[in-house]
Amino acid sequence: MADLEGVTVVSVEHAVAAPYASSRLADAGARVIKVERPEGDFARGYDSLAKGSSAYFVWLNRGKESIALNLKDAGDAAILDTMLAEADVFIQNLGPGVIERLGFDYARLSEANPKLIMCAISGYGSEGPRAKQKAYDLLIQAESGLAAINGTPEGPARVGVSVCDIAAGMTAYQSILEALIGRGITGKGRYIEVSLYHAMADWMNVPYLQHHYGGKTPGRQGLRHPTIAPYGAFECADGKVMLLSIQNDREWAKLCAALGAPEMAEEPALATNTLRVENRARTDAFVAGEIAKRDREENIRLLEEARIAVGRLSDMQDVVEHPQNRFIEVETKGGPVSLLSPGAVVRAGAEPKSYGPVPELDEHGEKLRGEFGRRRAATG
Repeated sequence: MADLEGVTVVSVEHAVAAPYASSRLADAGARVIKVERPEGDFARGYDSLAKGSSAYFVWLNRGKESIALNLKDAGDAAILDTMLAEADVFIQNLGPGVIERLGFDYARLSEANPKLIMCAISGYGSEGPRAKQKAYDLLIQAESGLAAINGTPEGPARVGVSVCDIAAGMTAYQSILEALIGRGITGKGRYIEVSLYHAMADWMNVPYLQHHYGGKTPGRQGLRHPTIAPYGAFECADGKVMLLSIQNDREWAKLCAALGAPEMAEEPALATNTLRVENRARTDAFVAGEIAKRDREENIRLLEEARIAVGRLSDMQDVVEHPQNRFIEVETKGGPVSLLSPGAVVRAGAEPKSYGPVPELDEHGEKLRGEFGRRRAATG
């Protein structure tokens, strides 16, 4: 039996943040009913690169049932109302205030269904001067300060995945799980707000504390760590790039010995991490000179023997072929698609997860209209 079997989730969703949260609930065994606008979740049209489907949509919508509803239509709104009267969880990430204007505010819904857990995902939350401002991932990367610390000294850069959306989706998922546990104790539902800005602001606490209390503003470092040295990318003799990370002075001594220069560990200007950061140019020049003497795999073998943390600068084909990959497979209209698997693996104590197909727009609409239309008729 799946962990969330018997839990019904209704999600009026689009794009990334809410679909991320609901997809994880579906993976855990919940019944997830995805409510799309009549033209469909616009993420369906982001690209057609996953066997004819959008890569984003395939990633985030496996195992769901799809129904297309026009919530401005009284009949369609009544279908959603009936769903929510029985649901355990309601997720929505429409624009600021939209779901309330459509009549689906928590006060009314919880009166009819006191056990309901509602999670609203927005750009900035429901309070404050920017509460009504529309927001998307890249905009929040900029507003949250993430872009200020990401990139190179020459300029800011976008993180190459939708990190703010993902952070909000992860926060929503964990908050919903907390609420389900809490409801098991109190018998009561709750209303949860998650915003892209606040989810990413939490992730920004280290640079915030360094700047606000320490007076040290992290700069854009490219592939270098702002407060640890040496920690970054170095080119090898074969032109390939590797990264290494030194976390403490003991590891620094091990690195120097492995590179054949143990005396550098005793160099006064490089003896501590604080000094190595202050003298980063000298630190990195020494490491770069030694690393450049060997091909990448030779460097990695040498440093792994010394128990130094290393990594390869992978391109996307390297990722496809990475030896540590685990995969799941989902069905799409174009055929089966392999996805890199979610990070957690339960090794004992639970049945392996199963992953349902990616739904077509309104694929389950007729069935769901019949199911919830009959229930509405039965209750008057």
